[in-house]
Amino acid sequence: MEIFETFFNEIIGFLGISNAFEILQTGDYGKFRTFDGVVSLIYPIIPLLLILELILGLIYKKPDTKVYKVNFLIYVFNRFIGRFIAIAMVTICIGLFQSYAPFQTEMTWYWFIYGYIVWELAHFLYHYWGHKVRLFWCLHSTHHAPENMNLSVTHAHFFLEAPYADIIRTTVCILLGIQPELLFLIMFIDGTYGAFIHIGENVIKDARFGPLNKIILTPSHHRVHHARNPLYMDTNFCNLLNIWDHAFGTYQEEKKEIEIEYGITREMDSGNFLDVYFGEFAALFKDVSRAPGIKNKIMYVFMPPGWSHTGDHKTSKITRAEYFQNNPAYNRAIKVQQPGPINNNIVK
Repeated sequence: MEIFETFFNEIIGFLGISNAFEILQTGDYGKFRTFDGVVSLIYPIIPLLLILELILGLIYKKPDTKVYKVNFLIYVFNRFIGRFIAIAMVTICIGLFQSYAPFQTEMTWYWFIYGYIVWELAHFLYHYWGHKVRLFWCLHSTHHAPENMNLSVTHAHFFLEAPYADIIRTTVCILLGIQPELLFLIMFIDGTYGAFIHIGENVIKDARFGPLNKIILTPSHHRVHHARNPLYMDTNFCNLLNIWDHAFGTYQEEKKEIEIEYGITREMDSGNFLDVYFGEFAALFKDVSRAPGIKNKIMYVFMPPGWSHTGDHKTSKITRAEYFQNNPAYNRAIKVQQPGPINNNIVK
C-alpha cells in the first residue's frame, strides 16, 4: 500500500494539484482568492496542457512517443537524483551575497519591473554560457536533444543544470538588490512561462502571437532557440522579456520559409536515455583523452562546442558565417535586426 501511496503522491505532485486538493478538502473555498490559492490554480496549467498536447498528438497521429518516453525517464531520474539541490543552491546564494547588495528592493510594481529585467539578464548569462562553454553545454544539451518540441521538453534537463543555473541567476539578482520574496515571485512567474514556451505545434501551430511577437519572447522564438538550422543557432536566450537578446544581438525571429529542425548537431539516438543524458559528457571525455598536452585538454572543457585542437573548428560561429556567405540576403537581415557585440562572436 505504501508503494501505491507514493505513486499517487508523485502523480498529484506532477500534476501540481496537491495544494488545490488540500484547499478543496478544507471546504474553505475563499482561500482560492489568496495568493497561495491563485498559485495552486496556476500550477496545474502546464501539466494539463502537456496531457492535452499528447492527446492531440495521438489524434493527429503525431504523438512524438520517442520524445515523450525519454523525457519522462529524465523526469523520473531527476526526481530521485537532484530533487533538492537547486533549492539548496538558491538558499546558500541568498545567505552568502545578500549583505553585499548596495540596496534592497521592495514589493512594489516598479521594483518588480526592475527585478524582472535583472532576472532576465541573469537568465541570459546562464543560458548563453550554457551554449558557449563545452562543460556547461554538457549540462544543457539534454534539454536540446529532443527532435520535436512539446511540453515534455520542459522536464528534459541534466540534474546538475538547475543548481548551475540558480547559482548564477540567484547570485546576480541578490547582488543587484532583489529581495528574496520578490525573487521567488519572479522565479514562479518565469518558471511557469518558461514551461509554456515549449508548447508544441499540436496545440498551437503558429506561436508568434501577432503583435506580442515584437514585445515578448513567444513560443515561436523559443522554437527557433531549439533549432539546429544555421540561421537559428544560438539565438533567443531570454525567457519572457527578450530585451537582452536585442541588446546583445542574439535576437532571431522565425522565418516561415525555413522549417525548424530540432535537436543538436552531434549524431545521436534521441530515443536512447543514456545517449540523451550522458552523450555529451562521453563525447567531451573522448576529446579530452585524445587531445595532446594539458593546454588542449583544458581548452576542450572551456572552449565552445565544436572547437578542435586541430583547427578544424565546427562552432556555430563558423557554421553561421558559412551559411550567411551562401545566403547573403539573410546575412543582411541579421545585421539590420541584430545589432550588438555578442552577435559578432557567436560560438557554440
